[in-house]
Amino acid sequence: MRTLCASTLIGEFFVIGFAGLVAMKDPDLSTATVWTVSGIAMLLSVLLCGVITRPGGVALGWALQVALIAAGFVVPTMFFLGAIFAALWWASVHYGRKIDEAKARFAAQAEASAPDPA
Repeated sequence: MRTLCASTLIGEFFVIGFAGLVAMKDPDLSTATVWTVSGIAMLLSVLLCGVITRPGGVALGWALQVALIAAGFVVPTMFFLGAIFAALWWASVHYGRKIDEAKARFAAQAEASAPDPA
């Protein structure tokens, strides 16, 4: 699960950066505000890569997905991109857990069928 989720989060890192560049063109937003918000979101996406498997890691990832969709109020394209990344996040969590379960099952089978060294 960790690999799939981390891949999604790194993709979001770049999308957030590009959205920040687009948001800078809005005359109502200051550059400092745009890069503070974008920088925090980018940092969060990278830090989440390390805490995915810990309690609350997936929930924090969902919070980031909601924030990306809400960013559509500033950069309308983010409604679409946020929804795409939310779907990718769901798939990463869902299929990542299935892969982890299969790996554990195969490891248990391999251990059970291994010859006894004694």
